[in-house]
Amino acid sequence: MTATIKLTAAQAMVRWLSVQLTEDGERFVEGVWAIFGHGNVAGVGEALHRFREVIPTWRGQNEQTMAHAAIAYAKTKRRRKAMAITSSIGPGSTNMVTACGLAHVNRLPVLMICGDVFANR
Repeated sequence: MTATIKLTAAQAMVRWLSVQLTEDGERFVEGVWAIFGHGNVAGVGEALHRFREVIPTWRGQNEQTMAHAAIAYAKTKRRRKAMAITSSIGPGSTNMVTACGLAHVNRLPVLMICGDVFANR
């Protein structure tokens, strides 16, 4: 019988991202750029902290530069590796829209994890 593992949705997502591999057996999502605020600190922030030994997290200064750094990384790795970006709800997520368009037009793998509000805990 297999033991049950209890995870939040954010913990399950971060754990799943950390085990996605390339064809060469290397981790596909190399790390997460993050700015924590209302909407992602309790869920995604806690999950990234819990799995910090498995998938690294770097704090960015603003959302657009984090996204463009992730785009540059994917481009230099010839689309074989990617990075994720997370920000809080509202203006933080909106600041990533330009980078989303750039990644889409150039077919570059970048994962944007936008914050959300929660009704209760």
